[in-house]
Amino acid sequence: MAALGSPLRTFRGLLRELRHASGRAGRPYRHTPAYRHIVAAFRAHRVTSEKLCRAQQELHFQAATYLCLLRSVREHMALHQEYHGKGERSPEEVAGLVGFRLPHQPGGKG
Repeated sequence: MAALGSPLRTFRGLLRELRHASGRAGRPYRHTPAYRHIVAAFRAHRVTSEKLCRAQQELHFQAATYLCLLRSVREHMALHQEYHGKGERSPEEVAGLVGFRLPHQPGGKG
């Protein structure tokens, strides 16, 4: 299993992805149920001097997995918007996309 890194780094990454997701909705990310749930879960599973919480590793793994999902979805949407097909294209435009030029016909026909 790969190293998860710091729980604080994962927590900050989740909040960053929430900011990206809520930026499109136009409402502050701190007022979303997802933000409240993430903060409450991290607070409930923190290690204190009185107890060692075995569920912290499980929470950290789940949080890192969810962070990977959020990042992947955001990056997928960005790639999809950039490279999504724009419908039917002319032969000249397609040739230009791949770096070719169509031959010019003598007599003004092309």
